[in-house]
Amino acid sequence: MTLPPGTRIGAYIITGPLGSGGMGDVYEARDTRLNRTVAIKLLKNEQSGNVEHAQRLEREARLIAGLNHPNICVLYDIGLHDGARYLVMEFLEGHTLAERLRQGRLRAPEALTYAREIAAALPPPMRRASFIAT
Repeated sequence: MTLPPGTRIGAYIITGPLGSGGMGDVYEARDTRLNRTVAIKLLKNEQSGNVEHAQRLEREARLIAGLNHPNICVLYDIGLHDGARYLVMEFLEGHTLAERLRQGRLRAPEALTYAREIAAALPPPMRRASFIAT
């Protein structure tokens, strides 16, 4: 389901596409209640009807909601739009790792910086001190 700008999903108005993946599409949107920009991850219709995919999205939502770190986007809302499940998250400007990799291979210091930032966002049981040591 490709949503054109101006499409309303609850209190959110789609302003444009951000990306697409195997499970769904991500859009930039305007939160009309709080007057802020958000990102909406909308599960594809064929995925929304699949119980396993719906449960996976709900697990993702619970996992994100349970984390609080500057390197992780904040989850604001979850819902259902025309039979498709969605997550509403903090909108973060920047580039994806995939976009960065299209520019070429990461040098070791840059890769270590990214690895430390990712590891720092993980809950303590998932971290290994030797991995994030400087």
